[in-house]
Amino acid sequence: MTPPPPTATRVAAHVAVYAISVAAEMAETPVQNLRVYERKGLVSPSRTAGGTRLYNPADVERVQRIRALLDAGLNLAGIAAVLELEEEVAALRQEVRRLRARR
Repeated sequence: MTPPPPTATRVAAHVAVYAISVAAEMAETPVQNLRVYERKGLVSPSRTAGGTRLYNPADVERVQRIRALLDAGLNLAGIAAVLELEEEVAALRQEVRRLRARR
């Protein structure tokens, strides 16, 4: 992941502030790829009332993960499955932590 420029302000992971061109530059991928990933359901940017896509830092990280999986040889269908499994594992780990904390 490319770190933000020194003058950039850190943004919470869930706050959608990046236009598609900025998100594409941050993820080091063409804008067209972001549109394809959205059509395939791999990323879901927010939309303004006028329909402009807005990406948050978590979206950019997800696109970087997609690129890494593409570089590893997976196709978009395989990437969708991997991302879903990673989300399930994260949810299960959180549940285990929650249960351990109750003891």
